[in-house]
Amino acid sequence: MRLSIIAAAVAALALSAHGADAQTRVTYKSAKSGSSYYQMGVQLAEAMKAAGDVSVTIEESQGSVQNVMEAGVRGGDYVFTAPPALASAARAGTGPFEARPNPKFAEIRALFPIPSLTMHFVARSDAGIGSLADLEGKTLLLGKGSFGASEGEKYVELFGLDGKVNIADAELSNAVAALKNGQIDAFVTAGSFPAPNVIEAAAGTGVTVISMSDDQVAETGRTRLVIPAGTYAGQEEDVVTTSLPVVAFTTTAMDDETAYALTKTFWEQKEKLGETARWWNGVDPAMLDSIEGPIHAGALKYYDEAGIAVPDTAR
Repeated sequence: MRLSIIAAAVAALALSAHGADAQTRVTYKSAKSGSSYYQMGVQLAEAMKAAGDVSVTIEESQGSVQNVMEAGVRGGDYVFTAPPALASAARAGTGPFEARPNPKFAEIRALFPIPSLTMHFVARSDAGIGSLADLEGKTLLLGKGSFGASEGEKYVELFGLDGKVNIADAELSNAVAALKNGQIDAFVTAGSFPAPNVIEAAAGTGVTVISMSDDQVAETGRTRLVIPAGTYAGQEEDVVTTSLPVVAFTTTAMDDETAYALTKTFWEQKEKLGETARWWNGVDPAMLDSIEGPIHAGALKYYDEAGIAVPDTAR
């Protein structure tokens, strides 16, 4: 009888330990703490926790290149965010990965899209700026060292404004105050929409978010995106702009069950995520078309079950 009691106790302990370990654990690496993309990671972790299937630990990152680089050495619990083009460059051993190629980059697989980096050209509403051409003779703040700054500089050259606009020598963090004080006429920022600094500027100063023509979007080579009317105070019409898609990735080291659970939970929780932060409302299944390269088999299982169309190139 004593042996039976001991055996039962051991079995109970084993079941208890199994239950404690039953929840899948993953690490999610996205961006610097304090950034909007770090906040998104926190929101995703909370959504996964609420669903009860996956426990997500958020890890700070110095940027997408670092995220992709670590895919070559991390295990099956690693999830990271990056633009699809950067993951493609890693697989091809080009761009920032040319000097440090890794055969494991070929194992990178997509899970689901997250809010895109969205270009905003934001002008003071009384500056008489209704199009990119109207920036001629005006003072524009581009900022430094960010995607928005480099992309904005590219557009200035692309649309014949080089030498025709005054580029303010200031950091993007000063943009809203500079706009309010009349030191600048417009600024460029890139981030998920609605962007906090644009919300602040629209509420405190009154702004025009400049819309681009479809021809201009095509010239940039970027993805067309529409910021719906009413996103910002005073914005009465849709704004057409460009974006850089961002995707949550993992590698083939992640098992199919975990990839399935992550993807399923994301889409099932997306509506609640949108109630917490409106930038999630800009994510929809059509954004799967922006994925370059294959989707993880576990995620594909969910998309097929849910009847969500996936490009043939992603299979």
